[in-house]
Amino acid sequence: MFPTPQFPSPPDSAKKCIGIIGGLGALAGADVHSKLLRSVAAAPCPDDYRILYEQHPFQGEDSLDSATPQLGGRKLYIYDMLQRYELAGADAAMVPCFISHTFLQQLRNELRLPIVSLMDAILAALRHQAPAARTIGILTSDYVLGQGLFEQHLGSAGYRLVYPPAHIQRHCVMNAVYGHDGLKVSDRSRHAVALLLEACHSLVAQGADLILPGTTEIAMIASLLNVAGIPVMDSNQAYVDYALAVVPQRAPQAFKIGIVGGIGPAATVDFMHKIVCNTDAARDQEHVKLIVDHNPQIPDRTANLIGDGEDPTLAIYAACKRLEANHADLIAIPCNTAHAYIERISGQVAAPIINMLHETVSHINRHYPGHRRVGLLATEGTVRSRVYHDAAAGAPFELLVPDQAHQELVMRAIYGKRGIKAGYLDGQCHDDLMQALAHLVQAGASVVILGCTELPLVLHEDAAFPLGDCSVVLLDPTAILARRCVAMATASDAR
Repeated sequence: MFPTPQFPSPPDSAKKCIGIIGGLGALAGADVHSKLLRSVAAAPCPDDYRILYEQHPFQGEDSLDSATPQLGGRKLYIYDMLQRYELAGADAAMVPCFISHTFLQQLRNELRLPIVSLMDAILAALRHQAPAARTIGILTSDYVLGQGLFEQHLGSAGYRLVYPPAHIQRHCVMNAVYGHDGLKVSDRSRHAVALLLEACHSLVAQGADLILPGTTEIAMIASLLNVAGIPVMDSNQAYVDYALAVVPQRAPQAFKIGIVGGIGPAATVDFMHKIVCNTDAARDQEHVKLIVDHNPQIPDRTANLIGDGEDPTLAIYAACKRLEANHADLIAIPCNTAHAYIERISGQVAAPIINMLHETVSHINRHYPGHRRVGLLATEGTVRSRVYHDAAAGAPFELLVPDQAHQELVMRAIYGKRGIKAGYLDGQCHDDLMQALAHLVQAGASVVILGCTELPLVLHEDAAFPLGDCSVVLLDPTAILARRCVAMATASDAR
């Protein structure tokens, strides 16, 4: 009754892979699948398409006796299927189920695979196939009706929507789909067709120019209703036409910070805490997404840099690749010593690795330009590898490190039996750090970098840390890195 719109086919060089979520109504899913296969076969270049279709049992169905279906099982089922299709190389997915489109945005928030909107497809079909229609009669389930799905998409587009009276909705529409001989179990049910014809007549009597099936089961028999003289759109075919026509666009995702964690464990938690504290948020949902690969088994960086300890390069690289695979937009490594290995791996990781040492030097140049001597408290590995010296090359200040005796105090504060990595935050480790700090200040340092992520657990960032008769600026690279990551996330989400 309505001509199929002519949509452009994909470019010859593209092979478009579409996945269909089956099982959300076994017969209706099969109907969409078969219509998609027929449309692809009739396309100018059918080999340009690859179709994936799977259906598995899941818990949670709409029913005649409940206006509120149990959606938990349905949501999990669709999520798992979409993940399977993404791993299989799908470019887009179809979810042929109106109930599921009431929580479509929830799925898009959690997945990168583009989901073709059934409601967008219907709106496009209305404009192409029935441009004169202004009053649309809706045949849908009690649940979808109650959720206002069609008002959100068609009502807001200027269409007048009409529904069957309550007794016809219950007796005819719901029985036709969910009754013991309804369309859920048979697409040849004469009883269901008769019930739907009665519902259609009630809509036409209200002025409907076109009847729109709001369940994929009713769309299966649109042609039978058309034969009876009722102007019914095949919304399943409209969905197929639209899926073949649109160019898939990945849904925008909230910015995600990837963290290489476990080096060390307490420092990782501290870094996450600083991200939270530096985020301007009034509620949970306004905080930044984090994904942490927490691997305390990454070999000790200092043991490798100053001795014959195992090389941690591969373990750090693997953590970065796992974060990349989980769609991290940037990677933070809250471990100063680990930055000795960043140059080896950054070129092989797509997500940018934010260099904590460079950020710290930039922070000093911006906020403390008059300070000529900057002290560094760090592990022996960080000091010997000269990663901070390299980061500060060309900076207008001199970098000072402790002499050997005071460097040994720093190492004992970090690695000793009563050190920070052993879980101690006061006592001997605090006293050792204070001696090393005083030594750097006596050597002329007016700014001191807490260049090991364990150190800020004992000595906190302070613009005027009191030390005898004077004060010193203590800088926490972990906090500087956290603020930089939050700023990048905020700027990205604002675009």
